Amino acid sequence: MAAKDQPASGRTASPSEARRLTAVSLDLLLALMGGVIAGYAVTVNAVGSPGTVGQQSVPPAFWAASVGAVLAVSFTNQVLLTLVARASLGKLATGLRVIRSSDDGRAGFVRLVGRWLFGFYWSIVFVPLHLATDSNVEQQDAVGLRIVHRQCVPESPMRKDGVL
Repeated sequence: MAAKDQPASGRTASPSEARRLTAVSLDLLLALMGGVIAGYAVTVNAVGSPGTVGQQSVPPAFWAASVGAVLAVSFTNQVLLTLVARASLGKLATGLRVIRSSDDGRAGFVRLVGRWLFGFYWSIVFVPLHLATDSNVEQQDAVGLRIVHRQCVPESPMRKDGVL
């Protein structure tokens, strides 16, 4: 069995690729929705009427607010929420957690920021490459952190009366 497939402890196991992709998709959808909502709100406030947005070209304020909100929502979800809850909203919904590879401990702020930045690099470099070549490259864990599927702790062989 490869080291990637081996659980780091009795409570964790590597997640399936489908589970990882579902978590990433939910996190991406959340960030994009936040960006569109923020861009629309800024545009409506700048223009003064929601009806005028669709009648003219999209103002630069929409794009600036959208990109800023996407980054802010993504950072909050991927770094700050993971720092507190050990998982982003997408990972929480799919039963995944982010842990340190070395000792299964809680991820620190600096590593989470590095992981967040690595995610952008991965998206810009490897996703287009994967789509263009139809390869089977899987997303890699980065900066000493890994994603695991939280499983139920197996029952102890000891009975309630303390006898094996």
